[in-house]
Amino acid sequence: MNKLNMFCISLQANHLQKIKTFNYLPVGLGNSNFSNDWFRDDKGENISNKNKYYGEYTFHYWLWKNYLDKIDDGWIGFCQYRKFWSTENINLIRSNDHLKEIILKEIPKSYENTEVILGEESAVNKFKLMKFLKRGMGLFLKNPSYFFNKNKRNIKFHFDMWHGEFYLNKAIELLDKENRKDFENFVNTKTSFHPHNMFICKSKKIMKNYYETVFPWLKRCEDEFGFENLKGYGQIRIYGFLAERFMSYWFQKNTKYQTMPILHYDIGKE
Repeated sequence: MNKLNMFCISLQANHLQKIKTFNYLPVGLGNSNFSNDWFRDDKGENISNKNKYYGEYTFHYWLWKNYLDKIDDGWIGFCQYRKFWSTENINLIRSNDHLKEIILKEIPKSYENTEVILGEESAVNKFKLMKFLKRGMGLFLKNPSYFFNKNKRNIKFHFDMWHGEFYLNKAIELLDKENRKDFENFVNTKTSFHPHNMFICKSKKIMKNYYETVFPWLKRCEDEFGFENLKGYGQIRIYGFLAERFMSYWFQKNTKYQTMPILHYDIGKE
């Protein structure tokens, strides 16, 4: 087993004691309503005021700029108050006490030759007919094969359907040359990705390399797209959604990775 520094991200101050019972590090996002018992994204060098658009990545930015070098040796991971890592793939979680029993506490030996742990891939080529008719009709009219051939429904198709056709194409243009073609190929050929902006990493150097790539890119996207013209959740959170796809691509390309189940349970239910 290996030491684990797990940051648990929440939007609710009343989650503090529940997160502490997991021996996780509590992270409060986006405002100053959290006490000093929390890691907060609004201290030091930060982009906390952009949390509405960046989601969890305002904390990643804070960590990169203010705290990463202060963490002792060990794995560094991220979960959320509704999404948790576990070596067991369990669909029904009965309570917070049950969750506490099964969530990840240490990195198993079977991952000792791994550099990064990602969530199990989520397929994007499956859809419910009514959602497709509501969101994907424009894409279907341009290319009817999207409807009949699920292999055509790749990451780019899924992104365009939910977030608008313009954004991903332009974001790819704004990527550095080292990643532009490979990322374009990734979103146009893959029909699944690792979701939720969650990862666990063995190396601070790998994390720094990732942050030094993703954040300048997101800033270039921000300079292009801005904030005022973003409409609806799918566009308002555009920078978080771009980072989610890029995270899958970058860690697959640059690290030795394995996957692990992510459990869905809202600790605020009780």
